[in-house]
Amino acid sequence: MSQFTDICRINVKGGDGGAGCMSFRREAYVPKGGPDGGDGGRGGNVVIQATSQLSSLVDYRFKHHFRAERGTHGQGSRRDGKCGEDLILKVPMGTIVRELDPETQEPLYVVADLTHDGEYVTVAPGGCGGRGNTHFVTSTRRAPAFAEKGEPAEEHWIELEMKLMADAALVGMPSVGKSSLIARMSAARPKIADYPFTTLVPNLGMVRAGDYSYVVADVPGLIEGASDGRGLGHQFLRHIERTALIMHVIDVTGSFEDRDPLEDYRVINDELAAYASELAERPQIVVANKCDVSGMTERVAALRQAATADGHMFFAVSALTGAGLNSLMLAVGEQVSKLRQELAKDAPAEEVDTEQWERVRHERDRRFRVVPEGNGIWRVLGRGIERMCVQTDWENEDAIIYLQHRLSRIGVDDALEKAGCRAGDEVRITGYSFAYEGALDDFEDEVFEDTDFAVEPSLDDGEIDG
Repeated sequence: MSQFTDICRINVKGGDGGAGCMSFRREAYVPKGGPDGGDGGRGGNVVIQATSQLSSLVDYRFKHHFRAERGTHGQGSRRDGKCGEDLILKVPMGTIVRELDPETQEPLYVVADLTHDGEYVTVAPGGCGGRGNTHFVTSTRRAPAFAEKGEPAEEHWIELEMKLMADAALVGMPSVGKSSLIARMSAARPKIADYPFTTLVPNLGMVRAGDYSYVVADVPGLIEGASDGRGLGHQFLRHIERTALIMHVIDVTGSFEDRDPLEDYRVINDELAAYASELAERPQIVVANKCDVSGMTERVAALRQAATADGHMFFAVSALTGAGLNSLMLAVGEQVSKLRQELAKDAPAEEVDTEQWERVRHERDRRFRVVPEGNGIWRVLGRGIERMCVQTDWENEDAIIYLQHRLSRIGVDDALEKAGCRAGDEVRITGYSFAYEGALDDFEDEVFEDTDFAVEPSLDDGEIDG
C-alpha cells in the first residue's frame, strides 16, 4: 500500500545552455569568408505537470533533486548545438507549486495551482543557448569577433502541496468511526483500531451507490484548537478545503472519554469556521455513528434536533452493522451530483487553458526593477536582464558595447535615470558592475530582439518604480 504524502520540497535545476560559436568561414579560394558560428543548444526545462493518473506525491518523498539535460555548444559552419531534453515531473491534480526562499525555506509566492489534467508549469527553465557570431552582423560590423555564452540554468527549491480532490470529506473527533465508515462505504482499507489518532494520513475511497459514484476522504481526527494548529490541525484541515460536501461524523456513545455528542458537534463546526469562514457555509450532512449501542435514543434525538435546526441533513447509522448506510450513501451521492451540476453550470464553457501558468512565468521573467543600494550604487533586478549579462563575454569589448546598447534599448537606462542614477554612479547586475554613462541614443544598424520588457512596480520600501 503506497504511503500518502501531501507536502514535499524538491530541488530543481534546468539544463545549462550551450555557448554560441565565434567562427569564420575558411575555404580555399574564399579569402574573406563571413562569420559562420552556430548557436548553442538550449538547456532542458524542469516541468511540473498535473495528471489524473496519480493520487499522491509519494514519488518525491525520497528523491529530492531533479536535473534537466544541458544543451551542447555551437560549432563552425553554422552547426547549432543540440537542445537538452525537458524533464517532466508528474503530480496529482490539485497540486499547488510554491517558490521557496533559498535561505529560510519559507514559501515566497505561488508559482501555479494545477487543478486540471495536463496543466503544467516550468519551474526551472533551461538556460538559453548563446547566439553565434552570425547574429551580430550589421552594415558597420561585418566581422563580429564575439558570440554569446550559454546561460547557466537556475537551481532552487520549490514546495509541492497536494490538496485532496475528493467530493466529500469525513470529519469529526478522533475515534468516532470515520475509518470504519469509509471501509464500509468503499473498497478502501484504512487502518482501524480502538484508540485515538489511528488515522494519521487521509484515506481516499470510491463509493458507488445506485446510479451515483463519488470519492470520499477520511480525514484524520480533529480536536479543539485544530484551527490554531493543535494536533496537526492545519495539516488535516487543509484537505477539507476543496471538498464540495462535509460529512460530519459524531460518536453518539461519547467514545472512551464519554464526551457529549452535542458538544463534539459544536466544537468541530467552530473549528471549521475558525480555519476558513467558507467552510462553515459548506453543505454538511451530520452522521450519528454507533447507533447500534443500546440506550442512545435520547442522544440521537437531541443531535438530530441540533443538526436540522442548523439546516443540515441528518442520518443515524452503524458502521459496525451497516444499519442506515445505504440511505446515507444514496443521499451523499445525490448531494454530490447536485453540487457537480452547480459547478459545471458556473464553470466557463471554453476549454481548459493548460498554458496559463507558463504565460504568467514569462511575464514575470520580462519584468525588472531598480533598487538603490546607497553611496551612488544601483542594482537592476530581473531574470531577463540578468540573463543578458551572464551570456555576455566580458573580456570582449564589442560584446560589452552590444550589451550596453541592448540594455538601453529595452529601457534600463531610462529606468535608472528616473530612479535618480547619475553619470559616474555604479550599476550592478547579478555579479557584474559598470559605471553609468547616461542613456544611449545611437542604435543604427544594431540588431535587437527584446522589445517587451517592462519595469516592475515597487514591491518593498526602497525599491524604485522606473
